[in-house]
Amino acid sequence: MWRRIIYHPEVNYALRQTLVLCLPVAVGWLLGDLQRGLLFALIPACCNIAGLDTPHKRFFKRLVVGGCLFAFSSFAIQYLGLLNVPLPLIMFVMTMLLGITGEISPLHGRLLPGSLIAAIFTISLEGRMPIWQPPLLYILGTIWYGLFNWFWFWLWKEQPMRETLSLLYRELADYCETKYTLLTRLTDPEKTLPPLLARQQKAVDLINLCYQQMHMLSGGNHNYYKRLTRAFQVALDLQEHIAVSLHQPEEVQKLVEQSHAEAVIRWNAQTIANRLRVLADDILYHRLPDRFSMNKQLSALEKITRHHNDNPVGHFCYHHFSRIGRVLRTQRPLYQRDLMADRQRRLPLIPALRSYLSLKSSALRTAARFAVMLSFASILALFLNMPKPYWVLMTTMFVSQNGYSATRVRIQHRALGTLAGLVIAALSLRLHVPDTLVLPVMLLITLVSYLFIRKYYGWAMVGFTVTAVYSLQLLSLNGADFLWPRLLDTLLGCLIAFGGMLWLWPQWQSGLLRQNAHDALGAYQSALQLLLGNEQQPEKLAYQRIVVNQAHNALFNSLNQAMQEPAFNAHYLADMKLWVTHSQFIVEHINAMTILAREHTMLTSALAERYLQTCEIALQRCQQRLEYDGPGSDTNIMEAPENFHEGPITVVERHVRRILSHLKVMHTISSLAWSQRPHHGKWLAGKLRK
Repeated sequence: MWRRIIYHPEVNYALRQTLVLCLPVAVGWLLGDLQRGLLFALIPACCNIAGLDTPHKRFFKRLVVGGCLFAFSSFAIQYLGLLNVPLPLIMFVMTMLLGITGEISPLHGRLLPGSLIAAIFTISLEGRMPIWQPPLLYILGTIWYGLFNWFWFWLWKEQPMRETLSLLYRELADYCETKYTLLTRLTDPEKTLPPLLARQQKAVDLINLCYQQMHMLSGGNHNYYKRLTRAFQVALDLQEHIAVSLHQPEEVQKLVEQSHAEAVIRWNAQTIANRLRVLADDILYHRLPDRFSMNKQLSALEKITRHHNDNPVGHFCYHHFSRIGRVLRTQRPLYQRDLMADRQRRLPLIPALRSYLSLKSSALRTAARFAVMLSFASILALFLNMPKPYWVLMTTMFVSQNGYSATRVRIQHRALGTLAGLVIAALSLRLHVPDTLVLPVMLLITLVSYLFIRKYYGWAMVGFTVTAVYSLQLLSLNGADFLWPRLLDTLLGCLIAFGGMLWLWPQWQSGLLRQNAHDALGAYQSALQLLLGNEQQPEKLAYQRIVVNQAHNALFNSLNQAMQEPAFNAHYLADMKLWVTHSQFIVEHINAMTILAREHTMLTSALAERYLQTCEIALQRCQQRLEYDGPGSDTNIMEAPENFHEGPITVVERHVRRILSHLKVMHTISSLAWSQRPHHGKWLAGKLRK
């Protein structure tokens, strides 16, 4: 019971965040300097936003850089303020200078909002202490934050990766269960495929996160990560065999009508799903797995396969279920991969500066968006005669996310949570609770809020708002005077963030669909060149298979976000949804061909070359269709492969022909979808004006 509590992801995270926040307050209280302890507790918020709690092989180097940026931001905003430089100009210049961090790497890019929050917190401290104290406070606070998190991760070295692997195994269990539950309903892909696509998307996202953690932690170089590395290799094998194409609804229906195959197949899938959930708990709670066997389930499936030898569905299920069963029984991967191939690359400072100065730089757009929003908020604060507009600026930073839909949801949760928290705080302030009772209650509220923050941000904001009001009450004994101004400031900051995300160089996902579709087709072409070419090394095939899944996942994510954007073209996105569905089928066929390439010879050299040429022509025609809106050719790309040779068609050829058929449908869809797509910037602006 104790192990399940302490190793639970939400409990572990909440304990870490609560202790690093509240221990300085407790020390300050015991030493009779509660005010300084409360101020010291502000630093973890900046460090969290900057990602300084991310386990990394350069953990202390990132802490030094982060602490220096916090101190620089704090000193700069005070010093320039003493020189009577306007606050809007300070925020604009500082944001544009720090924006280069986003060009170095995504993890470095998180230093920008963290440094800006440090500068905004400093605004509230101006005039209350000497100019050198806030930067020193940030330096000491970052040291405390770093040492505490280093000690915490030393106690649980493997815990971050264990949490990700546990989630991955659970997602694979849900994916396997959902896929074979919908076995007999695949005749209507528009209704049955969306839940499968969502499961596949989550699994690939978690695989990407595992790759990033292995690179950041240098997992392959430490003995205590070897068991987790092996578990990740097993998960990749499982994902390969679960995410293969079974789009043969006629054959499935035929086998189901002639036997009790449906019940047996679901029995196998349910056994696999249950075992994966057990392994997910074993990984998370540091338990050794018990013995496992699914011989009875496989024997029943093998019997059906022998009795219906001419039906490919039974052979397909038995082949993949037997491989999955072997992996789950031995807890060893079918073959070794180069897990460090998919590593994040960090751009050096000078090349990053050159890239940052380009108008095409996404980091430049992000920094410019923040700069304009903060400058506008500062100008508005001066116009409304706000003495210290730190709450408006802070709210603008906290609710601004990468995309439109994420920002909109965060704004809703922040506004409603703040409103509820202020009401609760206003009622509780009337009770005049003594300080000796307030601090333990604040500790409990903080712990509960951190338990919910990753899944229920709005509920967590209720608790954080209450603790913020009582912190002001303990600091200056006038927490009640802040209730109404804080609510107005929060709403104002939310409106500024929403307007900035809507009108300041927005990166609409519906505008990125074509580029993501083009990249996905390029990834498919590279995979087919390896599969049908002369070099069929397992390591290269495995890495390219992951690239294919990642490219399709980026396309699928863009589609999901585009459908939540304002005033989108419903017909255009409906066509794109069908396009992405056929793209998913191609990914599943490539997954299956990758497995086949390791287990036996694919095709003869001449036949493989002819199929490869045909596939490349089909892919290039689809790519050209994405770039050119004129009338397309009516040439049937399936005409050539039909008469390649006489005799039975092999399993590999069947996969290639299905890929070609999907490409043909995608080309037809593109002819309709791309011709009616909007030029999103002008089109959306016109819609919003209406």
